[in-house]
Amino acid sequence: MSPTVEDSISLPAPVLAAYSYCETVTGSEARNFAYGIRLLPVAERRAMSALYAFSRRVDDIGDGTLAPEVKADRLGATRDILDRIRDGKVDEDDTDPVAVALADAARRFPIPLGGLDELIDGVLMDVKGVTYETWDDLKLYCRCVAGAIGRLSLGIFGPAPGAPRTEKAAEYADTLGLALQLTNILRDVREDAGNGRTYLPADDLAKFGCSGGFDGPHPPAGSDFPGLVHFEVRRARALFAEGYRLLPMLDRRSGACVAAMAGIYRRLLDRIERDPLAVLRGRVSLPGHEKAYVAVRGLSGFDARQIGRQAGRRRA
Repeated sequence: MSPTVEDSISLPAPVLAAYSYCETVTGSEARNFAYGIRLLPVAERRAMSALYAFSRRVDDIGDGTLAPEVKADRLGATRDILDRIRDGKVDEDDTDPVAVALADAARRFPIPLGGLDELIDGVLMDVKGVTYETWDDLKLYCRCVAGAIGRLSLGIFGPAPGAPRTEKAAEYADTLGLALQLTNILRDVREDAGNGRTYLPADDLAKFGCSGGFDGPHPPAGSDFPGLVHFEVRRARALFAEGYRLLPMLDRRSGACVAAMAGIYRRLLDRIERDPLAVLRGRVSLPGHEKAYVAVRGLSGFDARQIGRQAGRRRA
């Protein structure tokens, strides 16, 4: 059973302070994510902030400038914290606010904490410099760093009681995570190249003459970079279409949260599709008023109703 707002307000002061810290991290570091989770009830929003803050810590280790062996050690230490949370060994007066908040969230919600192990595994792939020959290879990485987050989130807001076909909910949450991650990869293709990383599959790069990489505002000479982007956009759209089947399974506010986060990324994908070269010139983003519109649209339940009608027609 989900905790009530009253339950969250009556939390001990150290736990409230820990959640407040996590909400501050989320608001300052994850504006797209924050737009979605602000639509949740208080307890779920705090739990999602704790989940984000822990995930951000893992990502920051992977993205930092430390030597690979030091990163691996720090990721190991982060996994030790996760083990302490799993074993119920984090007290409310622990000096690590993220651990305190996540431990409380894990006591209140059925969060599958193994998903955070998968996230650590995915970041370790970055640390080791793993590259991806095929989409199936990249999909494994995306499931670790994004699909797992979808499944973890589902542990917090869960399917609505009585919703149909909820046995597929985790699968759809995982697929929606893949869609968001592939959109991220397209948006950040130049930034990642500057950090020595290439995520797009090598066979896709070769197919469109882009194996030379993206180290400037122009694509490799003789390449079909727009063709590559449009190819990956179609793949992401198919993932969104599948993952959006999760929406009718959620209650109104949880569905609004997911629709807002996914809607922002779908609009980013639209922008990238219209101007593929924009991702080589700088980061593609949405203005605040457009994000607010997506949030209102999600809160109205429009997307969930539309997906529900489409699913009903497919079953008919």
